[in-house]
Amino acid sequence: MRILFSSTPGYGHLLPQLPLARAFRDRGDQVAVLTSESFRPLLAAEDIPLFAVGPEALEILAEATRRSGASAAAAAEPTPAAVAEFFAGTRVDLTADAALDAGREFRPDLIVGEATDYVGPLVAAALEVPFAKLAFGPQLPAEFIDVFDAVVESRHKERGLTVPPPAWYLDPCPEVLQGPGWEPPQGHLPLRPEAHQGPGVGSVPAPAAPTADGARPRVLLSFGTSYAEPAVLRPLIDALTPTADVVVTLGLTATAADYGDGLDRVEFVGFTPFDELLDGIDLVVTHGGAGTVLGTLVRGLPMVVVPQGADQFLNAAAVAGARAGIAVLPPAGPEAVAEAMTEVLGGSEYRDNAARAAGQVAAMASPSEVAERLAAALG
Repeated sequence: MRILFSSTPGYGHLLPQLPLARAFRDRGDQVAVLTSESFRPLLAAEDIPLFAVGPEALEILAEATRRSGASAAAAAEPTPAAVAEFFAGTRVDLTADAALDAGREFRPDLIVGEATDYVGPLVAAALEVPFAKLAFGPQLPAEFIDVFDAVVESRHKERGLTVPPPAWYLDPCPEVLQGPGWEPPQGHLPLRPEAHQGPGVGSVPAPAAPTADGARPRVLLSFGTSYAEPAVLRPLIDALTPTADVVVTLGLTATAADYGDGLDRVEFVGFTPFDELLDGIDLVVTHGGAGTVLGTLVRGLPMVVVPQGADQFLNAAAVAGARAGIAVLPPAGPEAVAEAMTEVLGGSEYRDNAARAAGQVAAMASPSEVAERLAAALG
């Protein structure tokens, strides 16, 4: 079979698709990815071909901001209209023609797109092939989805196409993180999430044992690839290090020197598969990206979530609602984050709830099982 994955050009959008892409690849299927050129090295290491289509995320954001008239400050509290312009409007406009050419060249039997990818469905509609939507966290609120749908419908109509409903909704989010009254959408198929692993790594690690009494806890401070600004993280480091040893992820561009001096109890790491970062960790302090949240729960680890923008407030609320961690919302500062760390580590409640979430994750169908099921359905 020929499976084409389509992704917004962002690590948080592409990485959650890799386990299923690997599963199809390992079955012997032909797999390729539609996204921007910057992800070629990552995909080459996976032996997965890239169709480089469309601009990078920053170029899309600049054009979407120009079109919508939104200020840069609006990114922290995005409106449905501004977000829809980025994902369903501007990105489709700047990417669709190249994506359609790539789709005709590859001739897929199935297109899989992540939850905010609206290029893949357009290609699926034009080629008349099935489309599967792969979520990456709790279902987005209806007030966002409705605006997305309206914007992308106009892009399809311009090309004489109808937006295809997904034949499958592949869902890596355990039910404990879904909002009140959540109902599985049509075609719902659970898909076990994984913390991002390097090429060739396929084992599922056992949950980490808590630090022994009397030892300083080991805390991972990770704000992903787009939000890891030294000016944001340094105050958090200063608040956490009096009582914890801290591992800090640098994102894609920062260096340890950007954080200044006096950080003897801090370990800085560059871009590393998230699965490796969790070894020996007691608590994750995070911005609340969906991949980070689900990857942390795979290990049964509790969190302190400090959302910065995008869908992170939704994920923070989900973690807090599951009592698998604490959400620290603005304008609360670094001291509140340190207090939340102390509370989470001070007893077993949050770790126990995180372990229960990990149990739900473990019961979900593996990427290999989902690949087999989709292949069987496609004949």
